[in-house]
Amino acid sequence: MRLVALLVAALVSGAVFAQKTTPIRFALDWRFEGPAAPFFVAIDKGYYKAEGLEVSIDPGAGSVEGINRVASGAYEVGFADINSLVKYRDNPRNLPVKAVMMVYDTPAFSIVSLKKNGIAKPKDLEGKVLGAPAADGAYAQWPIFVQANKIDASKVKIENIGFPVREPMLAQGKVDAIAGFWFSSYMNLKANGVPGNDIVVLLMRDFGVDLYGNVIIANPDVMRLSPKAVSGFVKATIRGIQDTVANPEAAIDSLMKRNPIAKRDVELERLKLSLEKNYVTPDVRKNGLGAVDMKRLERSIDQIGLTFQYSNKPKAADIFTAQYLPPKEQRLVK
Repeated sequence: MRLVALLVAALVSGAVFAQKTTPIRFALDWRFEGPAAPFFVAIDKGYYKAEGLEVSIDPGAGSVEGINRVASGAYEVGFADINSLVKYRDNPRNLPVKAVMMVYDTPAFSIVSLKKNGIAKPKDLEGKVLGAPAADGAYAQWPIFVQANKIDASKVKIENIGFPVREPMLAQGKVDAIAGFWFSSYMNLKANGVPGNDIVVLLMRDFGVDLYGNVIIANPDVMRLSPKAVSGFVKATIRGIQDTVANPEAAIDSLMKRNPIAKRDVELERLKLSLEKNYVTPDVRKNGLGAVDMKRLERSIDQIGLTFQYSNKPKAADIFTAQYLPPKEQRLVK
């Protein structure tokens, strides 16, 4: 009887332990493509599970959408554009969604064209047609790009086009340039038969747009009620990125499991491009993954204000918190 009692106690305690796993719904910014591989690596290697989390990941339809998905409570965490978050937080009626981890230290925002269109610098866009989805995170920075480069915006025709037809329209000559995340547009153009050496990428940060890029954001109730879950998600995600940087060829396998119709070589190249330019910058190598320079963030908020009329201008501390980050030594890229 004593043995039976011990077995029952063990089963009950095991069931209680299993129930302590916290479900986390994570909203991506885009489809299951190469740059999303680190999140799936963290699932496959059990990094989220080790933090007591059961993480599910859904695709998104743009780097702005995730803010509303997290604010609504439909998702606990999301992957979204920090600059759109700044504008969102300008409205005091909006929930205090915050960024808890920087991912794209350099944003992927870009203007992409073809050599034959003669667009080698920003001013060359004058007299041209720019194709841009209205909900695109890169297009949201267009006014800043215009001002920083003294472009006469009245001489640029903006055509609102859908995400799926953006690169095909450029390849077919229906627009002269497009706004988008550079690694996605670059790879999508190649998939449309455009040789890589014919593609021109104007990375906005190289032309005066000194902003951060995509971040992990969290629902305010989750931050308040489940801080350990948020810290665990951030810690596990950092481990997934570190592993991906160390071995992108292995990491892409985790992505391919979720998107079997994708082409492995295409997504691997897309992943490597994002790692090189967006995930791992000189600042990240120096300061570790996930952190921000709060003075730089304040400057970016000021820059957004050059073309966005604030009514309740947020401070950097309203946008980003480092309280969920692990120590620097655990965030370094090897």
